[in-house]
Amino acid sequence: MKSFVPLVLFGLIAMVFSSCQEAKRETERALEKPNIIFIMSDDHAYQAISAYQDHLLATPNIDRIANEGITFTNACVTNSICAPSRATILTGKHTHINGKVDNIMPFDTTQVTFPQLFQKAGYQTAMFGKLHFGNSPKGVDEFMILPGQGHYINPDFINKTGDTVRIKGYVTDIITDMTLDWLAQKRDTTKPFMLMYLHKAPHRPWWPRADKFKEFLQKTFPEPPTLFDDYANRGTAAKTAEMNLLHHMMYSHDSKIRPETLNKMQKVAPEVEDVKNGLYAAYTRANPEQKALYDPILDQINADFEANWPKMDDEQKMRWKYQRYMQDYLACISSVDDNVGRVLDYLDDNQLTENTLVVYTSDQGFYLGEHGWFDKRFIYDESFKTPLLVRWPNVIKPGITNEEMVQNLDFAQTLLEAAQIKAPDDMQGESLMPLLTSKENGWNRDAVYYHYYEYPAVHMVKRHYGIVTKDYKLAHFYYDVDEWELYDRKKDPQELNNVYDDPAYTETIKTLKSKLEALRKQYGDSDSLNQNYIDIHKANIGNFH
Repeated sequence: MKSFVPLVLFGLIAMVFSSCQEAKRETERALEKPNIIFIMSDDHAYQAISAYQDHLLATPNIDRIANEGITFTNACVTNSICAPSRATILTGKHTHINGKVDNIMPFDTTQVTFPQLFQKAGYQTAMFGKLHFGNSPKGVDEFMILPGQGHYINPDFINKTGDTVRIKGYVTDIITDMTLDWLAQKRDTTKPFMLMYLHKAPHRPWWPRADKFKEFLQKTFPEPPTLFDDYANRGTAAKTAEMNLLHHMMYSHDSKIRPETLNKMQKVAPEVEDVKNGLYAAYTRANPEQKALYDPILDQINADFEANWPKMDDEQKMRWKYQRYMQDYLACISSVDDNVGRVLDYLDDNQLTENTLVVYTSDQGFYLGEHGWFDKRFIYDESFKTPLLVRWPNVIKPGITNEEMVQNLDFAQTLLEAAQIKAPDDMQGESLMPLLTSKENGWNRDAVYYHYYEYPAVHMVKRHYGIVTKDYKLAHFYYDVDEWELYDRKKDPQELNNVYDDPAYTETIKTLKSKLEALRKQYGDSDSLNQNYIDIHKANIGNFH
């Protein structure tokens, strides 16, 4: 009995000591600033990530981030078009504030971007891949960025000294090679890092790597139920948009039909205006060795088109174009997924996983044949929603999902708070930290604001702004129309029935309009500002196309 008491006492002391040590380690982890890798693809639809939907493609590496972190199912953008989305991400401000309302309008270069704040706080910063506007990103110690949209095959890059360098290979692999080389050779191990790893893929025109091109040409993909949407019960905007697969997807530029094939066939219906040089704008960048890999696949596509297209009715042609689209688009994403896996493996192999926050997202969503469309721009879900997956070991519980209304507007403040850096007061988003740490009571947003401006322009999607909650979506289309649309997101997830004129929703509309006006005031938007951007557009109409 005498020996038993000291043993019990010793055990209690050991437990208390162990508990104190664990508490100390938790405190140290909290004080240690995380590394951050921000991964963004271009036009990557959430429908093409198997963590969201697995009917089109398996993305096991991107799914790792979801399985080991959090998946946001209602993540969305403020303006679904490339450069404006990126400007919002960098500044934490709506596009009418940072100036980049469309792909043409200039970005306000006096705006502070979040990489500048990381750099000022002692982080080592780097950026590799597609920025899409400007050739000298602020707050970045090291970068190699694609000029404009960039190219898939043997792409050019702009470096820190302003030189343009052409690199042989496939763009997705090259951007990853640069990223891994920086991590292995140029990273200052005495500092935390903030690395922006930005893919061009899967932006149009979709050129897969040759082996993926061959592999995916043999695949057939399920069609979306709205592929043959007739836009009944929708407004003017859906009926007049120019993004229909059959009538607007280009034969050569998009579907890889050689101009010689089209000329030989003389009249191909329906007639679709193509870009100059068609597929050759991309193909001619390949060297003879690369062309030898692409040519047999292009031969197969062109032989099939020449033999079968004239026999098809419009429904069959629509289906043919859809399959060609999916084969190339998804093949590009397959390469992205492979390369994301390379980066995640590097973190594992170099003991960096535990203290690295990894984000995977896209600059916006994309239509994969839903409503018969490709491209983005609309407030409708496939365009408006974007993938958002975040992994941060010991902070984010693995494998959780969240359905709150979060936006790309929130990314800057979230990353800054994670790094214990104060965000500027004029940023307009909200930090997602309460959601990342499962403290939802610290989150109180119930609606988000959206505004699209690029009209009249390519794809002819009308200007519109709106409010979106978990339950409803209310949008006002303006400029050359004055139309409202309301969708019940729970009863009508495919957004096929505009219920704005349904008396049953009168009170809902009244409430949403009141909230919409409050949001516009909160974010500094107004009808007078709408008119200002319209006037600027009209004054520069020659620069729009």
